[in-house]
Amino acid sequence: MLRLAQVQARYGKTEVLKKIDLEVRRGELVTLLGANGAGKSTTLRAISGLIAPTGGTIEFLGREIHRLKPRAIVKLGIAHCPEGRKIWPEMTVEENLQMGAYSWFSGKRVRQEMDRIFDNFAVLKERRGQLAGTLSGGEQQMLAIGRALMARPALLLLDEPSLGLAPLMVERTAAIIREIHRGGTTVLLVEQNLHLALRMADRGYVMEIGRIVLTGAAGDLLGNEHVKKAYLGG
Repeated sequence: MLRLAQVQARYGKTEVLKKIDLEVRRGELVTLLGANGAGKSTTLRAISGLIAPTGGTIEFLGREIHRLKPRAIVKLGIAHCPEGRKIWPEMTVEENLQMGAYSWFSGKRVRQEMDRIFDNFAVLKERRGQLAGTLSGGEQQMLAIGRALMARPALLLLDEPSLGLAPLMVERTAAIIREIHRGGTTVLLVEQNLHLALRMADRGYVMEIGRIVLTGAAGDLLGNEHVKKAYLGG
């Protein structure tokens, strides 16, 4: 479904992605792991068109997308739920969800998609008229995921969904991600909580300083000595 080949990216003069190769097959939940500054979020930003790669190619469903604008990439079926949620705090829950569908839905279809989100996120339905900035951290994360799902993506990019959440909300968010995946959405998950990510994923990639240094089945990575020593305190 998604293939990155020798992708490079930089911020100013600083090279952040150093010829990375990565692929996600249809129906998988793949996780991208690594410490702060490894390049994980930049990888997602390159896929969704928020930054332009300086080298390499990105293909989605056999089509090159690395020169497309974010709006065009959303229309092809990729939605990005960014780190830090990035909700609009002065807009209501319902208005935030509507923004998730602005690029290609209107009228009745928006209402249908919103009803689907409310079916899966009951707390958002209860707070549909509430300003998003007054929600708890966990509720804001649900809203950010719900907003991304409003585009009906074939591939969902999730960037640090557990960041800053209380332990109970971390588990709740993990359950939501599993349910999204079981419902047929392919997921590429960036996550610093390796135990959480590898419990959910089919496969994983480990990034260090802009490079992919390990890849394999989630269970194999969880038992890998380098991973245990570097990231799990083993």
